[in-house]
Amino acid sequence: MKAFGCAMLSLVALAGCAAPPMGPMVQVMPGPGKPFGEFQADDANCRGFANMQVAGQAEAVNQQAVGGAVLSTALGAGLGAAIGGGQGAAIGAASGAGIGAAYGAGGTSGAQMGIQMRYDGAYSQCMYSRGNQVPGYAPPPGSYEPAGYPVSASVVRAVQLELNRLLYMKGGADGIMGARTVTAIREFQRAHGLPVDGAATPYLLDQLRETPSGY
Repeated sequence: MKAFGCAMLSLVALAGCAAPPMGPMVQVMPGPGKPFGEFQADDANCRGFANMQVAGQAEAVNQQAVGGAVLSTALGAGLGAAIGGGQGAAIGAASGAGIGAAYGAGGTSGAQMGIQMRYDGAYSQCMYSRGNQVPGYAPPPGSYEPAGYPVSASVVRAVQLELNRLLYMKGGADGIMGARTVTAIREFQRAHGLPVDGAATPYLLDQLRETPSGY
């Protein structure tokens, strides 16, 4: 039976095992105006997040496949012994191992696809929340203003005051859209899953006002 057990494990190995995804199979592009270095950092962080979401799933599928092959081998050996004694047990065990391996191959193949889909979903959500462009996903119409939306100095000043309150900025509110203000807006948008465009808009001001201090 030891020889049959080895043969069964070899068949399971040949049938193919599920493996953790090597990376995303969805093409994500940088958000408008996002530096490529920042996009690369988003990609690395989101790959790590996606890996955590599917951690251990491939190993669990493989263990289940081996368990099914072991059960098939045992059932085949039992049936063969009942029919033809020792020789029948050997033939039954080999047949059972083959059936178990074939069943495991189909199961691991389907599971591999499911693991990849879960990985891609988690990766896409993460990249989208950081303001990157994900195929098939777009912000709801009217949910935010584009970067070129004309705003008054009073709106910019109000945005700066809110950014100071939330500790994304330090300094006076001068109503001027300088680099310091744009950077602070982008940091807030990224932290709260908003499209990252760095624009001071009435929509952004509403989001800032609805955010409690310390969040």
